Amino acid sequence: MNDQTTNVLIAGVGGQGALLVSEILSLASMKNGQDVKKSEVHGMAQRGGSVVSYVRYGRRVQSPLIEKGAGHVLLALEELEALRWSHLLSPDGVIIMNSQKISPLPVAVGLQKYPQKIDAQLRQRAGRLVVIDAVTLSRQAGNIRAVNILMLGALTAHLGMDPDVVRSVLRSRLPQKTWTVNLKAFRMGLEAYRKSVSHHQ
Repeated sequence: MNDQTTNVLIAGVGGQGALLVSEILSLASMKNGQDVKKSEVHGMAQRGGSVVSYVRYGRRVQSPLIEKGAGHVLLALEELEALRWSHLLSPDGVIIMNSQKISPLPVAVGLQKYPQKIDAQLRQRAGRLVVIDAVTLSRQAGNIRAVNILMLGALTAHLGMDPDVVRSVLRSRLPQKTWTVNLKAFRMGLEAYRKSVSHHQ
């Protein structure tokens, strides 16, 4: 893999909008003149099942798949999904995680327990863990369903992408009536990431 390619994993639970995030990231990367490859993996049941999308962008990208240990960034919309896909990250990879727990079916029906101390496990697997309370923040933005767009804001800040390019893609992909809330959530995500980084310096 050449150094020009950036490997991003976007993971969540069905219904959280992980695939929309990967679509917007892909379109924004293309607008920036990058070659982009994207692929998706759905778990069982679209809603409530595990969903992960791979986005690779750079000067020339051959394959959409991210090999084990080759991921640069894992954007996780839910804690267990961060743990589930963290093996694909490189040791110095970064996890940007929404601090939300959604019990998968086996946990909900009492067959399994939700893992404890996920933060500690993730810190061992990644170079850096950034935790964002996206549920609280998106509620402040005006819609709890804007969690994915808020996390996209954090990802945009981490990747050093031009927020205006991402915003223009957002406007083209979202219904006009949701723009105000989503653009506010996006801005709050940018700020939450920058705050967490300056806090750790």
